[in-house]
Amino acid sequence: MTNQFFEKPILNSPYEYPSQHWELDDSGQPTQKVLSQRRKASFVTPIPKPKKRKDDSKQEKIDFDTIHGLDGDSEKYETTSWVNRVRTELEAWRAKPDPGTWGVTPETARLLHHWRHHEFSGLRPFFCQVELVETVIWLTEVAPRAGKAGAAYLEQLEAANLRSNPGLMRLALKLATGAGKTTVMAMIIAWQTINAVRRPNSTRFTRGFLVVAPGLTIKDRLRVLQPNDPDSYYQSRELVPQDMLPELERAKIVITNYHAFKRRERLDVSKGTRGALEGWRGETLDTVESEGQMLHRVMPELMGMKNILSINDEAHHCYREKPPEDSDEEDLKGDDKKEAERNREAARLWISGLEAVDRKLGLSRVIDLSATPFFLKGSGYAEGTLFPWTMSDFSLMDAIECGIVKLPRVPIADNIPGQDMPMYRNLWEHIRKQMPKKGRGKGGTLDPLSIPTQLQTALEALYGHYKKTYDLWAESGIRVPPCFIVVCNNTATSKLVYDYISGFYRENEDGSTSLEQGRLELFRNFDEHGNQLGRPRTLLIDSEQLESGDALDKKFRDMASDEIERFRREIVERTGDRQKAESLTDQDLLREVMNTVGKEGRLGDSIRCVVSVSMLTEGWDANTVTHVLGVRAFGTQLLCEQVIGRALRRQSYDLNEEGLMNVEYADVLGIPFDFTAQAVTATPQPPRETIQVKAISPERDECDIRFPRVEGYRIELPEERLTAEFNDDSTLELTPELVGATETRNSGIIGESIDLNLVHTGDVRPSQVLYELTAHLVSTKWRDPGGEIQLHLFGQLKRIARQWIENHLVCKGGTFPAQLAYSTIA
Repeated sequence: MTNQFFEKPILNSPYEYPSQHWELDDSGQPTQKVLSQRRKASFVTPIPKPKKRKDDSKQEKIDFDTIHGLDGDSEKYETTSWVNRVRTELEAWRAKPDPGTWGVTPETARLLHHWRHHEFSGLRPFFCQVELVETVIWLTEVAPRAGKAGAAYLEQLEAANLRSNPGLMRLALKLATGAGKTTVMAMIIAWQTINAVRRPNSTRFTRGFLVVAPGLTIKDRLRVLQPNDPDSYYQSRELVPQDMLPELERAKIVITNYHAFKRRERLDVSKGTRGALEGWRGETLDTVESEGQMLHRVMPELMGMKNILSINDEAHHCYREKPPEDSDEEDLKGDDKKEAERNREAARLWISGLEAVDRKLGLSRVIDLSATPFFLKGSGYAEGTLFPWTMSDFSLMDAIECGIVKLPRVPIADNIPGQDMPMYRNLWEHIRKQMPKKGRGKGGTLDPLSIPTQLQTALEALYGHYKKTYDLWAESGIRVPPCFIVVCNNTATSKLVYDYISGFYRENEDGSTSLEQGRLELFRNFDEHGNQLGRPRTLLIDSEQLESGDALDKKFRDMASDEIERFRREIVERTGDRQKAESLTDQDLLREVMNTVGKEGRLGDSIRCVVSVSMLTEGWDANTVTHVLGVRAFGTQLLCEQVIGRALRRQSYDLNEEGLMNVEYADVLGIPFDFTAQAVTATPQPPRETIQVKAISPERDECDIRFPRVEGYRIELPEERLTAEFNDDSTLELTPELVGATETRNSGIIGESIDLNLVHTGDVRPSQVLYELTAHLVSTKWRDPGGEIQLHLFGQLKRIARQWIENHLVCKGGTFPAQLAYSTIA
């Protein structure tokens, strides 16, 4: 029996009304039925549940053939009633054949007809993009004149804002990551500007726009919203009829990041000078700019204007938190508490900036765009609560069924028995206690080759599939490589993973250095002779620092110093302009590299792997990401979807013979994107009885046992020939329980599944395994503390190691001798 659900995940054209969807049963699993209607707006996570184990018996090989469906706990679907009601209104309004009955201005009617029916030379707007703009138009032009029916929606919006954003009128539009929010912004600006130019006395329209982004990456990318930009979307994407383009020149658009709302010092003085100026009376010297001065610095073009429209990109960072006494959140501790405070500070700065604009100039409306318009941790609302002013939703599941984004595949089964969740679905839970908890500067000397075995195996398994993808891209003539991203929890972890992947120089006890080649060959930053490659293949990045615009942290600057200098040299080689290369700040340089990953002929086109501290920035629009590994904790759908979202931008938008997109996949490990499952209560376990052991003095002094305080041991080798005797206790069985899952099935909730394994490590030559094992023995076991490596023993140890491998190494469950390269096993 064929499984249509997996063979044909894409049902709808991205340019047409999504008239079909795959039916899911009450437990969120496919029924193999296609329903000829649009999917209702609801909280659906487009990620499959892990395959349940039927028993805990020993399992070294997965019976993948038995996995026909995706079993698991039932999903909670909460229908977003207001979104569905607006959809119904739009469908009836859209179906009217006569533009004269649409209830909009002639200019709006012409733009709507253009977006729906124009013969575009390139990509035309997706249906979901047009629908979001239609929602804003309907609520602005049609609903106020639609009697009680229209008033109900406006009253709901007003009530939602009164509760959460007093003084501001916000409207949230939910659009899946990768579905094109920038195009939606351009369409909204065009609609407002053209109407405002032709109706200067109307309060419904404006020529003034404040676009606020969460960081510099998105701010830089949004320059295409400026009508005079060389890559302006209005002309390059044909979003406006040619005869209307001149009117767009009258728009005044300010694009900024919310950090700019922070009021700055007008007078930069030292502490001593400040004390002298304030005098003995202790009068406070006010050197911070006023609210008006801040606005004049941020948006001088809009000063003097009224009725400004603000557009928030990635608007889930902008909200006014609940007072502590009304909070719905539980008390937070540790990293959660720190994350909540960071969220609060960012949200407070952003919303305060908008409130200042409203007080001084006046905001007609704030339009929020986000794939995840949910309240964050620290907001006082239950984390993941949908913004109540949301009126449109095109979810990730909708985008997948229309082929607009890649389909994420996550582990649903592996060959580790006794677990409800595949190991690599939530990798962090298995390795967190073995990972550094502090920044690199406080964590002491950390050995990249001693990262947890499960992490090494996860990297190797995902890399094995990446290698196949890399070869397929090369055979297809794609001139940039696919991209593999690793998201880490802190700088210490990111540096360990970066060195493990790309290679590093180890400092020996005598002060010399020796190269440790990267364990993943395609990601190495050194050639076979130990020289650094002119163009790095693996990039270490701290996206949070780059986005704030602040100077790089010294510890991170020191870690990334080599790659910064190499990119600086590359600019000189490409342009011949040494002055330009030297004038770029470190953060500008790294931001340029990061933002051009996957773009041929640009600084980042050689990057195959990105290792990131924290999450990769929103707005990072690389469309070549095919593999993602999470090495950090993930607590909510919001965080999981944001990280997975970095991998969802399609590489090709060409339609096939059926008028549909071909499916593209992103394979994900270490990100447990299934938090909507119902909670399972664990059976409480009684505490273990503890017995205190202590000395009894003086009654038992005669039983006192004393041990020497040993400072170290020195092995004195006899001069005779080394021999070894092995017995049954010398046998090592390499199993999935020891090295981590060696067979993992990755699947999306729709589409084809793939199997991740370590088969490619079977191609490693036995002589290479033997050499690396012997080298490990010589460098770690056969040397005195502070002494030289006893290289004269290499030949004898190699002979003994060969004897042990041939007679006492047993590989089971998809393991191979190459796993001996893990220093934690060797």
